[in-house]
Amino acid sequence: MTQMVYKIARASKWEEIAKTGRFTGSPDDHRDGYIHLSAASQVRTTCDKRFAGENNLLLVAVESDRLGPALKWEASRGGEQFPHLYAALASGCVRSVIPIVREADGRPIFPPEIP
Repeated sequence: MTQMVYKIARASKWEEIAKTGRFTGSPDDHRDGYIHLSAASQVRTTCDKRFAGENNLLLVAVESDRLGPALKWEASRGGEQFPHLYAALASGCVRSVIPIVREADGRPIFPPEIP
């Protein structure tokens, strides 16, 4: 079974993939030289830390096996291993894209596969 990795993307930036068939990343991704991704267990913390209070966000599920050698697991926040993609993300690797809705208190609502 393919492991899923996830990208939290701003909807306005994600429109790039509809036009070009590939996503080259956010300004933070460009600065760091790779597309920041998260394992399912890291999504909530990433959302809270990097996207607190933001709306118009998308949760992009990506099939890690389809990313090939451009996907590297590297130490990041607190030494934890995070998936980093050293290439553009092709639309064919994306399994799903869903809006991140927030509870009345601002907490994001994620699908069941996100613990």
